[in-house]
Amino acid sequence: MIDPLAEQKFLEKLPAQFNNMDLLHRAMCHRSYLNENEDMNEDNERLEFLGDAVLGLLVAEWLYKRFPDKPEGFLTKARALLVRTENLAKYARGIEIGPALLLSKGEEMTGARERDSVLCDAFEALVAAMYLDQGMDTVRKLVEPFLDKEEATIMDRFDLEPKSRLQEWAQANGHKSPVYELLAESGPDHNRVFSIQAIVDGRRMGIGKGKTKQAAEKKAAENSLKMLGIH
Repeated sequence: MIDPLAEQKFLEKLPAQFNNMDLLHRAMCHRSYLNENEDMNEDNERLEFLGDAVLGLLVAEWLYKRFPDKPEGFLTKARALLVRTENLAKYARGIEIGPALLLSKGEEMTGARERDSVLCDAFEALVAAMYLDQGMDTVRKLVEPFLDKEEATIMDRFDLEPKSRLQEWAQANGHKSPVYELLAESGPDHNRVFSIQAIVDGRRMGIGKGKTKQAAEKKAAENSLKMLGIH
């Protein structure tokens, strides 16, 4: 069974105490544990299946509310980032799931308590167990603090991609991919300024300036999106 001290530390990290501790123990039970122990009759894989769906809904809901002005493409990319194995494993470490896992001796020896895939699966199983035991509101209290900490990462990763957003708009409206035309460059070699214009199907759109061509293209895409009323 779970080490009592490890379990207590883990329980203290949860937003509510379980009514059905059997559910919690099942969520912590790796399939390898069943091969060596008779005190459990089911591993956490079915809970993991349910938890994946519950977590997907919660993440989608959080993104929808947190970024009311962002397009579907942004939300989809952000969701994929948030539910990546390494991120769910990070959330699991934050509530000290590892020491509370039920593992076989062999898995224990190979470092499964710190393996991202094992922690990710256990976190999803925990989400399902808490959903069944406590309901969605309690699961939100578990998950949303982790999501809140990722907001800056999401903005850094995806809000810097106006070129991708312009391309998505072009494709969605039956246009060819945007091209970027260098209009001018000025200044000394150590401080060049580039002026670039975005063009979609021959239509001249936003102009951007920057100290690199990439920065100027990004600004041109941003200004093109503004012209289109896309913020």
